[in-house]
Parts: sequence; structure tokens; C-alpha cells
Amino acid sequence: MKIVRTLFGGFDLWLFGAVFLLSLLGLVTMFTFEGENLFFERQIIWIGLATVALIAATIPDYRFLRGGNTIFYLFLTVIVLLVLVLLIGTTVKGAQSRFDIGFFAVQPSEYAKLVLIAVLAKYFSKRHEYIGDFKHILISGAYAFVPFALVAVQPDFGSAIIIFAIWFGMVLVSGISFRHLAIVGTAGVLAFTLLWNVGFQEYQKDRIMTFLNPLADIQGTGYNAYQSTIAVGSGQFLGKGVGYGTQSKLQYLPEYETDFIFAAFAEEWGMFGAAVLFGLFGIVIWRLLFHAVHGATNFERLFAVGVAVFFMSHFVVHVGMNIGLLPVTGTTIPFLSYGGSHLLTEFVAVGMVIAMSRYTSTHYTTVELL
Repeated sequence: MKIVRTLFGGFDLWLFGAVFLLSLLGLVTMFTFEGENLFFERQIIWIGLATVALIAATIPDYRFLRGGNTIFYLFLTVIVLLVLVLLIGTTVKGAQSRFDIGFFAVQPSEYAKLVLIAVLAKYFSKRHEYIGDFKHILISGAYAFVPFALVAVQPDFGSAIIIFAIWFGMVLVSGISFRHLAIVGTAGVLAFTLLWNVGFQEYQKDRIMTFLNPLADIQGTGYNAYQSTIAVGSGQFLGKGVGYGTQSKLQYLPEYETDFIFAAFAEEWGMFGAAVLFGLFGIVIWRLLFHAVHGATNFERLFAVGVAVFFMSHFVVHVGMNIGLLPVTGTTIPFLSYGGSHLLTEFVAVGMVIAMSRYTSTHYTTVELL
């Protein structure tokens, strides 16, 4: 019993409960009364494995990450994996972004996001008092640019956006000045211009143009966005019921288990269900920021903020493209979308934040806000 109390002392049931419920909501959205339930059955396994991974991630004492070279070696590992996936990875739907290993696939870009959060948390925590020096923005940007570029080349524009959002969000909370922010914004515009001319594939340009005028080609590049907005609207207030979403289950809405699962969920659960979904995500972000505020050191604070930015950027981009407010980028939504790599990464990230709170609980009344 003493071992159990030691391992699970300070366990955040609010955070775990919200995460687990979101996963269950995604699971039932994949269920259909007609045809095979392959995604549903596999996702049960992934949720089980991810839950075990979360619990395992709460056991270590992560204070060792503040010093030494462990994080740097992890960063080099994911960079090597991102290079290898470009050389020998499997191409799926135009993106060479994963290794197929029999029953499951490994997508290095998902793990790169979590490692980047740890890299930036360590870098900024050691230079917090000198963050006003613009060179630290450039150096941290270089750390983020390497995985960003390798992911964009795959091409996986959705994950590249998330990597940029993680870096940008952590830069903001680290204390960047407005002048530096303007410089970063200008650099972002220039980078986008460069990507538009030499980096984006034609289908990616078409998606952005479709975003500006979604109804211009509803039978072509605008088809996914059009069907998604129909699915969301057809759910009305209470939805059509679990397993009875016509847009998704009759295959009008493509990729409803992954890229458009919010639209499929809104069709079956309606506006009421969507409000519950937003509320659960609100709890997740609230608890992450709570742990960030009460972190023992800047490393724990920045890591928890980075995880919150990670989840929020995924959530905003996914929901935005599902309701026609953002271009379709093939971005999953945390905990709901089908897939093993992203689910394991998200659950492990939550477990690490919970573990870090175990040795910061005694400091709640003394630490300052970021």
C-alpha cells in the first residue's frame, strides 16, 4: 500500500478523467451499426496501451531532465527518425511520414512534438533571465526549424503547423518583447512566402485557396470542407445518435475517424455534445496550466505550458478546418482521433506533467506565476 501511495500520490484525477472521457467519446464516434468496426476495435487496444503508458509515465522523477544531455540525445534520435522516414518510410495519401511495422505504424513527427517541448523547456528555463536577448529566439527557432522542415518536406503541413505553434507559444510565455514579436511575425510572413513559392505542393495551395473560397470547387478541392460543414450543421442540438451519422457512416465525409472526427462527433451528438467536448478540453487545459503555475522550477512550468500549447493548437486547427474556418491540413484532434502514435504521445505527455506535480505540490504557496 505504501508503494501504491508513493506512485499515485498527487495523481490528478480531473486531468486523467477528462483525457479518458475524451478518448471514449472518440471511440464511440468510430462505431457503426453497419459494416466493419475495424477502427473502433483497434482504437480500444490503443486506448488501453496509452492508458498503461500514461500510468508508467507518472512513475519517474523527471528532475534529471533539467541537467545533463538526455533531452539533447532524445532530440537527435527523433531527428534521425525524421530523416529515415524520408528515406525508407511508407507513403500514405501523399505523405511519407511513417514506418509500417506489421500491425501498427510509427509516426516520428508525433514524438518530435513532445521532445521539442522538453528541449525548449530546458533551453528557456536555463536562460530565463536573459530571454530578452534576441539570439535566444533565433537559437530556439533553429531547434524548432529542423523538425519543422523535415516534417514539411514529407509533406505533412498539419504537423509542421503544430511544431511552429509549439515553438511560438513557448516563446511567448518565456518573455519575448513586442519588438521581437514583430520581428518574428515578419519572419513568419517571409517564410510563408518562401513556402508558397518553393515548398508547398499544388494540393496544399489548392486547400488554402479553397479556404478563401470554400464553395468554389465543392466537387474537387473543397469537397472535404463542404461535407464537413454539412455534417456539423446536420447534428443540430442533440444530434442523430451514436452510430447514425449519415455523412460519416455513409462515407460522404472522408477520414471521419481521424481528420474529420469532430464533424462526425458533432453530427451524432449535436451542439450539446460539442459543448460537452469543449468543456472536457477546457478541463484538460485548466489542469495543465494549474500545474504550470505551480511548477517547482521554470522547466516544469514551461513543459506544462508547452503541453497545453500542443493540445490547444491541435484542437483549434482541427475544429477550425472541420467547421470551414481554417484550411484542411490533415490535423488530428487530441485523444479523439484514431491512431496510435499521437495517442501514445498525448497520454505520455499528460503522465509526465502529473509526475512533475508530485515533487512540486509542497511549493504551491511559494512559486510565482510565469
